[in-house]
Amino acid sequence: VVAADSTSVNLYKLLHAAAALRPGRGVVLSDRGNFPTDLYIAQSVAAQYGLELQLAEPEAVAERIEALGARLAMLMLTQVDYRSGRVHDMAAITAQAHRHGALALWDLAHSAGALPVRLDACHADLAVGCGYKYLNGGPGAPAFLYVAQRHQDALRPPPSGWMGHDAPFAFDLDYRPATGIRRQLCGTPSILALTALEVGVDLLGEADMTALREKSMALGDLFITLVEQELPGVFGLRSPRDATTRGSQVSLAHAEGYAIVQALIEAGVIPDFRAPDILRFGFAPLYVRYVDIWDAVAQLRAIMTTGRWREGRFQVRAAVT
Repeated sequence: VVAADSTSVNLYKLLHAAAALRPGRGVVLSDRGNFPTDLYIAQSVAAQYGLELQLAEPEAVAERIEALGARLAMLMLTQVDYRSGRVHDMAAITAQAHRHGALALWDLAHSAGALPVRLDACHADLAVGCGYKYLNGGPGAPAFLYVAQRHQDALRPPPSGWMGHDAPFAFDLDYRPATGIRRQLCGTPSILALTALEVGVDLLGEADMTALREKSMALGDLFITLVEQELPGVFGLRSPRDATTRGSQVSLAHAEGYAIVQALIEAGVIPDFRAPDILRFGFAPLYVRYVDIWDAVAQLRAIMTTGRWREGRFQVRAAVT
């Protein structure tokens, strides 16, 4: 693993380099629940290599892998769906892709730091992830990428920067890639941003990930129970009810979701909105408390029962929606 660049840049680097490892295969497969920027990057790489990007419904990925067979070059999935929080079975899907000779690349943006991620044990080939969510690096934190050891010396990233050179301070005029994961570096990183990320990761490293996952599931279960108890029938549940198949978030649905989220933010509860109707509540188990769940639902109930969300200033939709 190396911390470098942004998630999008790292995804481009790995997709571009990995495409060369599966010549003669024509398809990159993802799902319709993937984060849009992942799909944009994949579209760019597919166009460069003459590949076809295919999208399956999240529940139909396994079926599509079987249908593609030896045509499949790479599988590119986000482990935890950014809208619903649904978790893909990394081990099972990776094994299925490997049975057909394809590579498996995973985006860990909504899983690293929130649930155990066992890339080596799952035999994942490649992975990317961000540092600003559950790893506590803050906005603009560097992202990271992972390359399985068996692939490290075969991948040559498209931006051949000096930090990935075998001897960067020799100032050779010809590029000679470093061995191992270090060749995935490119330019000089943001030292201030890396320093902030380092502190966040150090704090996370003091906690037991199994305990964090148990707390994460319990926080989500409590939130669902309280919402359905205090506001029966008001919201739809868009996340899996089974905590073992849900990331560290719960997504609710309401036709006026945007206005409700704005009213919650004003009340000091900060979820986010995903068009067209999703209110997404994320639970960072390292520091979110059970009492915070109670307080959040109390504010949500007050906003809904008083109709506060109907006030004009909450009805103006931002351009991004």
